[in-house]
Amino acid sequence: MKHKFTDRFLMKKRAIVTMFIFYFLILVILANLFRVMIIKGDEYYAIAEDQWTSSVKIQARRGSILDRNLKELAVSANVYRVDLDLKTIREYLENNSLTYEDIAPKISEALEMDEQKVLKVLNTKDSKGNPAGSAYLIRRVEKQKVDKVQELNISGIIISPDTKRYYPNNAYLAHVLGSTDIDGRGLTGIELMYDEQLTGVDGFRIVELDAKSRDLPYSISEYIEPIDGKNVVLTIDEKIQFFAEKVAKQALDDNKAKAVSVIVMNPENGEILAMVNKPDFNPNTVRDEVATYDELQKLWRNKAVNDIYEPGSIFKIITAIAAIEEGLVSESDTFVCNGHKEVGGRIIHCWKRTGHGTLDFKGVLQNSCNVGTMEIGERLGAEKLSKYIEKFGFGQKTGLDLSGEAKGIIKKVENISTVDLATISFGQTNTTTPIQFLAAVNAVANDGVWVRPHFMKEVSHYDDEFNYIVDEKFDDYGEKRVVSEESSALMRDILESVVSEGSGSRAFIEGYEIAGKTGTAQKVDTETGTYGAGKYISSFVGFAPASDPKVSIFISIDEPSAGEYYAGVITTPVARQLFSDIFNYLAIDVKSTDEEVRKSLLKDVIVPEIREFGVKDGQQLLKELNLDYETVGEGDKIVDITPKPGYSVKEGTKIVIYRGDSSQIDKQVLMPDLYGYSKQGAIEILESIGLKYNISGEGLLVSQSIEAGKIIEKGDVVELIFSVKDIH
Repeated sequence: MKHKFTDRFLMKKRAIVTMFIFYFLILVILANLFRVMIIKGDEYYAIAEDQWTSSVKIQARRGSILDRNLKELAVSANVYRVDLDLKTIREYLENNSLTYEDIAPKISEALEMDEQKVLKVLNTKDSKGNPAGSAYLIRRVEKQKVDKVQELNISGIIISPDTKRYYPNNAYLAHVLGSTDIDGRGLTGIELMYDEQLTGVDGFRIVELDAKSRDLPYSISEYIEPIDGKNVVLTIDEKIQFFAEKVAKQALDDNKAKAVSVIVMNPENGEILAMVNKPDFNPNTVRDEVATYDELQKLWRNKAVNDIYEPGSIFKIITAIAAIEEGLVSESDTFVCNGHKEVGGRIIHCWKRTGHGTLDFKGVLQNSCNVGTMEIGERLGAEKLSKYIEKFGFGQKTGLDLSGEAKGIIKKVENISTVDLATISFGQTNTTTPIQFLAAVNAVANDGVWVRPHFMKEVSHYDDEFNYIVDEKFDDYGEKRVVSEESSALMRDILESVVSEGSGSRAFIEGYEIAGKTGTAQKVDTETGTYGAGKYISSFVGFAPASDPKVSIFISIDEPSAGEYYAGVITTPVARQLFSDIFNYLAIDVKSTDEEVRKSLLKDVIVPEIREFGVKDGQQLLKELNLDYETVGEGDKIVDITPKPGYSVKEGTKIVIYRGDSSQIDKQVLMPDLYGYSKQGAIEILESIGLKYNISGEGLLVSQSIEAGKIIEKGDVVELIFSVKDIH
């Protein structure tokens, strides 16, 4: 009996223990299910979904950059990217008894890639040193290459849509448009400034896969369509940009210059119609053409916006109009220039060492007289001149819609000495940028109202029915009045006379009413802080027609080295050609006949000395200079010509050749105006007309002992003085 009781007790005990174990296991299972399904559910679901689905990002198409007439300047081309599902590729190789070495040559040939690079990607390892599950192979592949890859039928090669930024005009407008990185994000220029507007929203596609990572044929894919980026329409005019590119390249080559910058604007509303920097780069291929990132940065640098320099005599515009506005000068005021002025115990020379004599106010600008300008600066004083320097926007960013704009360096009024006041008045000491200076001169052209320079005209897109939709228009003009309409009108009249009668005469075109000013500024050596010998920036700034300006331009030629570097010689022909192209394109009314315009566009030529030449030799030389001729008399020698050697005439001018014998030879010549010429240029002219010379100094010619226009004898000696400092 006792034995039976013990057995029942043990059985009951075992049952209870078993039941507790069973309930415990149930609780463990329930707890684990709770952890898996509730706590870790989302995480495990994501892992599982990743295993049986494939998500492919569909990159949004980047918006285009267009000119004002909707011509494409930067577009996104449809291309593809190639990725590798390495797990699937390994299974494919195993099933087909192949190796990486078997398929790498085929892939590299189809994609025109280096075989070793393909092998390296196929052998990609993860962070633990194990074979990786996937790897990126190449981006921005053209369709014909992708088609060849697909024909290989290698499982695990994943092809998806991609975009490639393409610039149809290559180097055209390169510094303004900028460039993007491999993912299509803006790095420089408009691409960076309007990256948010140009960038769209990526879409994606999700499909279910079988055990071999192949799409299940009857599964439902999830597809979210990408939203393409907006188009940015610029103020740039493709035709005017072409004109600017052409003259900039010509100026760079002709003058063997370090760099050339050209800007064209509408002075009324601040729209930039063209901007060129030479040398430039092709944004389609630039990364293949440079060895280092520093080289790339130098190429990307927009000198018209990012670089500062002392403007030189073009700044006399600001000094003059400030004095007009303050009522400190009138047209009848006279100024006496004897070639120099003592300021603060220092002698500051005019560029013309012999002096200009007595000049009226207009004459000071026409002749770019430093002495007259210094006197105007004295009348203003440091405080008033500084006030107008600030009002015209110097020492401040214009707010241009490009990154990296420099603001220039302006001396504080309390630190301006009497010498500083003198040098600031004619364009030394303070610094500016080309775009900042043109914006200031635009205020003169625009009746005294300053307007912010800008590139963006509008942001737009096309809807599903291809209707043109404007999303945003430029409206940040920042208009401010800096001087009165009356002061501006007088200044425009004076600047028109600078081109028609003064130092800018080589920019003159009959009937165009071109107003402008030249400046030749010596460059500061960044290492020594002093002016570098023989290094100049020659500039021209102007607008037309002076009575109602429609277009303004800025031209700078940095370190010309072909002999001439005086702005009145090398920048004005560039300005003349650019104005001519623009006027013809925009069909701006001119106050002259077509024939008068044609003649004024012809080049100036110094009549050479051909007396004592044989008739045929003299005629040949005139032909080479594009001069016509008429022969009078008998004899084998040229005994005289009209006009006389030394006269400046237009190409095509008829030179009358008088024939005779040696006893009849006339020896009279006209002394040409050589001011501003380099030593080489002056010597060539003098030798061409048979004059002798003595030379002193280096740089540009600032003094000639025989007055220009005087009739002298062949063989006479002229004393020439050159200077590297006294230029304008």
